[in-house]
Formats: sequence, structure tokens, C-alpha cells
Amino acid sequence: MIVLKLGGSVITDKNRPETLDGEALARAADAVADAVTDGTENLVIVHGGGSFGHHNASEHGVSTTDGTHDATAALEIHGAMKTLNQFVLTRLLERDVQAIPVHPFSAGHRDEEGRLELPTGQVETLLGEGFVPVLHGDMIAHAGSGATVVSGDELVAELARDLAADRIGLCSTVPGVLDDDEAVVERISAYEDVESILGASDSTDVTGGMAAKVRTLLALEAEASIFGLEDLESFLAGSAAGTTIE
Repeated sequence: MIVLKLGGSVITDKNRPETLDGEALARAADAVADAVTDGTENLVIVHGGGSFGHHNASEHGVSTTDGTHDATAALEIHGAMKTLNQFVLTRLLERDVQAIPVHPFSAGHRDEEGRLELPTGQVETLLGEGFVPVLHGDMIAHAGSGATVVSGDELVAELARDLAADRIGLCSTVPGVLDDDEAVVERISAYEDVESILGASDSTDVTGGMAAKVRTLLALEAEASIFGLEDLESFLAGSAAGTTIE
């Protein structure tokens, strides 16, 4: 059971509003298609918002904690993410990957404490029927706050726990977590080991950047990896890639 996240910064130009990185998305889709052809089963894909979701969320002042009661704002953010999701689905379907969308805005919610509730029965059923579910960062109903953003990383964590994932992969624009000398940190077992080197994202990001990714992955039982696009094929084949988080 693999949960794979394609980072929004990987498949879009995050510095230009609603701009797809078509070449990078094609490379990612090729790697997924090759893995499926080679027999990889029980694969769930999550993709980030990149210049589609993050730009629109920032414009409306919405984040994972700051919500909106404006339906127009919520729909603009959700609509941008559905557009990006359709690009991802199209590239996968063109390569005969049986990809099916699962939109979190229609599936989950947060309680008043901000805890995410995402029923995964639909995802499990789709996997059992041979599909590749594709989720994405999105808007989500939030008790007491209207609607807030749910990040791809949050979805990865929820799916990994509920589906008892064996492996988790986060495909990023960097080859892994980098130290002060720009070298890849091979393994992380405690946040304190890398706290001093983790900085904020360089682009507009309403979901926390690399530090949030590492914290989220450390809290999970399954082994996780953060790696660059060039290592996606290796990760899907079961090889070590980038930084391993345990």
C-alpha cells in the first residue's frame, strides 16, 4: 500500500498564478504509469495546490486555520484545485492509469478543534476495484470557521493512517531534506535533529512548507521518503530515495 504525494511545486510553476509545469507533470505521470505496468497495486495519489490552490487561497486570506464564510471565495479556491486535478487525471489516463478523482471538499470536515475527519471507505473501495484514487489539497468544511484549506500533506497523513500504508512518498522540487551545505540528509528520526536547517517555503504556501512535512511524517508509523522528481521512479520501484523519515 503506497500513498504518493506529488508536490504542487513539482507539477506547477508556483511563482506564476495557475501555471502548469507540463513537462514535470508528464515525467511524473510516466513514472506512475511504468510502476502500474510493472505490477504496483494499491497506489493512492495526492497532489498539492501549487500555483493553483495556494495563489487563490492567499488572495482570499484562507489557510488551514483561517477560514471563510464566503461561498464565492471557497468555490474559487476549490475550482482552481479541480482544474489542476483534471490536468493530473488527464495525463494519467493518457498513459492508461485508471485514475479516479476524490475531492476532499465533498468528503471530509474539520471539527471545532481543527481535527480533520476524512472517511476513506470510498478510497478503499476504489482501490479494491482496481482504480488509482487521486486526491488533492482542497477546501474543507470547518466547524466554527466556515471553510478552510486542507493540505495535501494532511491528506497523506490521514490516508496513511486509515489505510495502513506500507510506504509514503513525497515528491518535491528538492532531492530531499537539505542540510546547511545543501547535502541531502539521509535519515531523520526526530524533528530536533533537523530543526535548525528547516526553513519556510520560498513561494506562496499557506500550508507550512518543509518543516510541516517533516513533523507530519514523523508522527506516522509507516516509513516515509521525501525526494525529487528524478527519484520518483526509484521510490515506486521500492528503492531508497532522498531522505528517509522513520
